[in-house]
Amino acid sequence: MQQIEHYQESFLNHLEGFTVHKEPKNLYNPINYILELGGKRLRPVLTLMTAEVFGVNAQTAMDAALSIEVFHNFSLVHDDIMDDAPLRRGEETVHEKWDLNTGILSGDAMLIMAYQLFENYEAETFQALAKLFSKTALEVCEGQQYDIDFETRNDVTISEYLKMIEYKTAVLVGAAMKMGAIVAKASNEDQNSIYEFGRLLGIAFQLQDDYLDAFGNPETFGKQVGGDIIENKKTYLYLKTMELGTNEDEKEFLFLMQNNVLSNAAKVKAAKQFFEDTGAAKATQEAVKDYTNKAFKVLEGLNIPEDKKQLLRVFGEQLMTRRV
Repeated sequence: MQQIEHYQESFLNHLEGFTVHKEPKNLYNPINYILELGGKRLRPVLTLMTAEVFGVNAQTAMDAALSIEVFHNFSLVHDDIMDDAPLRRGEETVHEKWDLNTGILSGDAMLIMAYQLFENYEAETFQALAKLFSKTALEVCEGQQYDIDFETRNDVTISEYLKMIEYKTAVLVGAAMKMGAIVAKASNEDQNSIYEFGRLLGIAFQLQDDYLDAFGNPETFGKQVGGDIIENKKTYLYLKTMELGTNEDEKEFLFLMQNNVLSNAAKVKAAKQFFEDTGAAKATQEAVKDYTNKAFKVLEGLNIPEDKKQLLRVFGEQLMTRRV
């Protein structure tokens, strides 16, 4: 079976043929820009890997993998507009490099292009892929709305937060894997199990992303470190600080997060100190391990050879320990 790097390489070759220069250039150039910016290519790799895990050549799942990547990047373009984010993968965001209207319209086009890629499959596979995609895309929108709502609430619970990241991030990871299983015509039981594996891995991935947003290296993380703190996002770190801290910690932390006088750098530094002192940073890392281990438990019931289960375990372990 191919190694993960080979999946990435073959996907990038396929992507290169997709990012052709077309007119009007002010619509398509921003699309090519965001797709060529790099990133981990986590979701398409999972689609290709899953197709091979279930016994078909990864190439047969290439358009499904591309659809997932195009949709993911569409969501990033619009998320960056909503967050007024200056950087994506260490470079200017689309709306900063062009303008808001371009970001909106190019993002809309990407969503349509993602659907079009399913047309390259036979009717039964097309229907299954499109049905899963529609469900997932709507859940991602719901997750984004929860995320926005949480910014102005001070009563967000950890269970609410976990539901939000499940919808905003994890369902897309689960869908990426299930699409590979659909293309491979795996049994419904295995399709659902691999989706659950991906969903749990996706939650672990987002919790690790929360951690890296505060404690990551800005040169390797590719986004503005401390962005969640500046935007007052109710991340797992934030909520665990509220849960684990003393009453005095809670008051001081809330005062800090609502402080509009402090510089961004000072606010980020002070918030990180709260995360460490209350044990929230450690608790977040423990949660990453917990959800990753839950994902590994799902693997035990899959009807695939042990060496293929091991490939999926290695991938999960790499996500759990990543620093980018």
